[in-house]
Amino acid sequence: MEENQEILEPVSVKQVAMKWGLYLGMVMILYSMVLQLTGQVGNQALGYVNYLLAAVLMYFAHKEFKDEGTGFMSYKQGFGIGALMSVVSSVISVIFMYIYVKFIDDSMLDIVRAQQIEELEKQGLSDAQLDQSIAMMEKFSTPEMIMGFGLFFGILFGIIVALIVSAITKNPDPAQEI
Repeated sequence: MEENQEILEPVSVKQVAMKWGLYLGMVMILYSMVLQLTGQVGNQALGYVNYLLAAVLMYFAHKEFKDEGTGFMSYKQGFGIGALMSVVSSVISVIFMYIYVKFIDDSMLDIVRAQQIEELEKQGLSDAQLDQSIAMMEKFSTPEMIMGFGLFFGILFGIIVALIVSAITKNPDPAQEI
């Protein structure tokens, strides 16, 4: 073995998750800005694209972990990558959205509120029930509350995606399965 040859450490779950979590956070920000600019904020069908984007980037994170490491990845390692990716990307995208909505353009909140009110009206509520529902909705429609809910649900749904993707992409080391 040559003295100049580097001995590379296998990549860690944390390294891969942080890197790909950053990528996912940036992709989520770009996607939400595209929705904002095209007037599609609140389009529920397009909202599901977030899960697809998360799954695709998680697949590439798992691929990198296996390619740059030993070639193996346990379910636990895959889930760890996906869960940490979800935390990192959710924190990044929620902080960006908070700053955007709080200080740059709060029209996104108005659009979502209008859609929620329209849905409430379709339910055939009485005027008193409608007023009460709108008052409650207003309490939960602040940038701070949206940030909290966004973080919670971003991590929750990211973990669900991580459970599924990890089950598909795992490649356990046969030597470890004793």
